[in-house]
Amino acid sequence: MADNKNDGNIVVTFSDNDLEAWADFIPPIGQGRPLTEEYIAVALQRLNIVYGVLWDVIRNMIAACNQDRRPIKNVLFARGDSPVSEIIEYFEINPQLASNTELVEKNRQIDYRTHSPFIIVKKDQVLARLKPRKAGRDGKNVHGAAIPHNVQRSEGVTGGGNTRTEGKFILAEINGQLIENKKVLSVQNSLVIKGAVGYSTGNIIFPGDVVIEGPVSDGFKIYCGGSLTIKQTFDVTDVITRGDLTVAGGIIGRGQALVKVGGALKTKFIDNCRAAVRRTVIVESEIINSSVFTMENLDMGDKGLILGGDISAIHGIRAGAIGKESGKATRLHCGIDFTAQQEKEKSNNTLRILAAKIAKIRELLSMPEAAEGKRVQMEELLHRLEEEQQKAGMRVSELLGRINIDENALVEVTGEIATGTLIEICQIALFVEEPLKKVRIRFDKINGKLIHENL
Repeated sequence: MADNKNDGNIVVTFSDNDLEAWADFIPPIGQGRPLTEEYIAVALQRLNIVYGVLWDVIRNMIAACNQDRRPIKNVLFARGDSPVSEIIEYFEINPQLASNTELVEKNRQIDYRTHSPFIIVKKDQVLARLKPRKAGRDGKNVHGAAIPHNVQRSEGVTGGGNTRTEGKFILAEINGQLIENKKVLSVQNSLVIKGAVGYSTGNIIFPGDVVIEGPVSDGFKIYCGGSLTIKQTFDVTDVITRGDLTVAGGIIGRGQALVKVGGALKTKFIDNCRAAVRRTVIVESEIINSSVFTMENLDMGDKGLILGGDISAIHGIRAGAIGKESGKATRLHCGIDFTAQQEKEKSNNTLRILAAKIAKIRELLSMPEAAEGKRVQMEELLHRLEEEQQKAGMRVSELLGRINIDENALVEVTGEIATGTLIEICQIALFVEEPLKKVRIRFDKINGKLIHENL
C-alpha cells in the first residue's frame, strides 16, 4: 500500500465474517517515509474498515514501529460486535438433583458405603425448571455491515411417567428413582439393581420396591419403603423393609445382623441372624442360632429344622424338627406379644434401677449429719423417683394384661423335638427332657399347663 517500497507499510488480514481486522506493521527502510496516522486512515478507507477501529492501539504501534525499525505482526486493530444468539425457552433439569457423589478432598477419609449412584426424589419435588427465552442481537463487522444472529434451540428435558408439569416446573408425582432417558424424565417406584450391592452402589435407601439380582456385600445396609427381593444368598448387615422380604437363597447374619420386615418374610434358611417380622415367616430348610420374632406364624413345612436360638411366633410354629442334643439350646415362645414382653422387661429393669436409687437416698436421709440444704434437695429427688416408680409399676401391670394374646397357639413338629428344648405358650413352659416325635403342643387352659399329643 506504500507509494514507495521503502516506505512504512501495513498488511491487513480479516477474520471470519470480517468481525476482526489484524495488521502487520512494517517499518520504513533507509530514507523511506515513516508510518503516520494519515497514511493508516487512508489505508483503512480504501479497505472500508469503518467500525470498531482501535486508534489507541494503532498509534502505539506506529510509534514503536518507527522508533525500533522492526516489524510488529498480528496486531488486532479493529473489532466488530459479535452476534448474540437467541435461545428458545426450554426445561433444564434441576441442578440440585445429583447422584450422591462428592469431590473428595485430599487426605480426607470418607465412607463410600454412604454414596449412591441413584437419584432418589420425593413426591412434588422439582425435577426441572423452565429456562426463559433469551433475546438475540445482530452483530456488526468492521465494515459496518450487520451480522445476523442465530436462533439456538437447546435440547431440554420433558416430563414422562409419574411426573407432571405445572407452569415453569416439572414435578415428581411419586417418591422414587429419577430416570433420564433420551431427555425424558420419569420417576420409577421400584429400584432394580442388576448386579451386586457394594461400593459401586453404596447403601441402598429407597422409598419403593427394591429388587437386587446380585449378591449383597458384607457391611452394606438396605432401607426399603416397599418390598425387597434378593435373588441370591443375602449376606445381611442391616435391613429394614416396610413391605415383604423375599430371599431366593438364604440369610446369613454373622451374629450381629438385624432384619426388620413390615410384611412377610420368605427365605431358604436363616443363619446367625436377628429378625423381627410383622407377618408370617416361611423358611424352607433351617434356622440356625438365630432370634426370629413374628407377629403371626413361623411355617417351615415338614422338612424345616430349628437349631438353637430364640423363636417367637404369636400364633404358632410348624417345623420338621427342633434342636439337637449336641447343639445350643432352642427356645420357642408362642401366644405372647413379644413387643409387649420386651417393653415389660424394660419397665422391670427401670423399676430395679429406681428401687436402688430410692434405697440409697433413704439411707442418706437417715444419717443425722446430712446438711439441711442437701436434705431438702434429696427429699425432692426422692419424691420424683417415687412418682416414676409408681408410673413404671402401673405400666408393668398394664402390659401384663396384654402379653398373652393367643391361647390357641400351637407348636407342631412332624419329626423330633430334641432334649433340652424349651417351649412356652402364653408364658407357660415345657422343658423337653426326653425326645418327642410327631407331636402337637398346645396350652391346656383348664389345667394351666402345656400338653403334647400325637399328630
